[in-house]
Amino acid sequence: MAATCCNLTHASPFLNHQLFYFQRYHLVSKRSKCNTSMEKVLHRRFQVQRRDHHYIHVRYAGGAELSSSSSSSIEKNVGEEIQEDISMETLIWRAIKLPIYSVALVPLTVGSAAAYLQTGIFSAKCYFVLLASSILVITWLNLSNDVYDFDTGVDKNKKESVVNLVGSRTGIFIVAYLCLALGFVGLTWAAVEAGNIRSVLFLTCAIFCGYIYQCPPFRLSYQGLGEPLCFAAFGPFATAAFYLVQGSASSVTNHFPLSGTVLSASVLVGFTTSLILFCSHFHQVDGDEEVGKLSPLVRLGTERGAEVVKAAVLSLYALLVAFGLSKALPLTCIFLCALTLPIGNLVIKFVQDNHKDKDKIFMAKYFCVRLHALFGAALAFGLVLARMVNSKLLLQ
Repeated sequence: MAATCCNLTHASPFLNHQLFYFQRYHLVSKRSKCNTSMEKVLHRRFQVQRRDHHYIHVRYAGGAELSSSSSSSIEKNVGEEIQEDISMETLIWRAIKLPIYSVALVPLTVGSAAAYLQTGIFSAKCYFVLLASSILVITWLNLSNDVYDFDTGVDKNKKESVVNLVGSRTGIFIVAYLCLALGFVGLTWAAVEAGNIRSVLFLTCAIFCGYIYQCPPFRLSYQGLGEPLCFAAFGPFATAAFYLVQGSASSVTNHFPLSGTVLSASVLVGFTTSLILFCSHFHQVDGDEEVGKLSPLVRLGTERGAEVVKAAVLSLYALLVAFGLSKALPLTCIFLCALTLPIGNLVIKFVQDNHKDKDKIFMAKYFCVRLHALFGAALAFGLVLARMVNSKLLLQ
């Protein structure tokens, strides 16, 4: 009798899961007949849970003990079944990483806005050439990252890896470096047209940071140095370079100076970009640790990592206030960027609540992308608005 009660106690979570998916399946069916894909996913999960519950029932009926190894095996099979339900469209969307391309847009927009604050002139032609070239460089960064992660085995179970989807490591490698070559040519052409060769040096440093981040023989991301490199590449190097190109393209002087405003803005841009990279490690801790990739979260653990995210977001807004008080940034930037506080709070809360859930925490980097994009847009608009206000005051 005692053994029977014990068996039912251990099996009850599976019964609860079975009832949960059964109810979810029928609820979705009633509410939305057109949502067939969701019905299929829930129905499949229900079938998997029913199969595993039947297996456990047979094991216990024969008086067998459920070992921890068999339990973990069942959970692994369930996870594999659920993973199969991810559609090809979803995998392609994840592989493209379209939201991540905001890291090309934000430094360019903020740098151009800082140049506009100083000169009052904006070159649309220069902006779009730089944007297209930056997108090509980011494409190289993403594709080559997949290639080199494929080589080390860290992406062997990553279905959305471009190499795994296409099935050609060499083809992706060639496309990646073709994008880099075209992107660098475009950036160099824009800099030469603007007459500012210093910007080429800054852009070269930014690309070099991307190279040593992931490419052999350096692979500094495997030593946990990805975040500092990301900060330098997208912050001071890229943002300042775009500022120099735009400022020189619209300035009558041959020597366009770096200002405290653009340097302060570039620090904030680098901060939010690095936060995206940091949060992208949460759901990859086990895979990174398995191949010896010492990402910050492998070293810290997800719980302390969640505290780091909280400290980083709070530091971002503390720096914003400090730059405003020192008059490095105009008050319009401080006010508009402060409006993004709710999304910053959302990032903190989401990571703290879900850092142990590998399925949910996958979305953390996308919440950081939202913060990065909105904060960057507010920063750029604040710089433009400051120029408009100053011009109006001068006219009066």
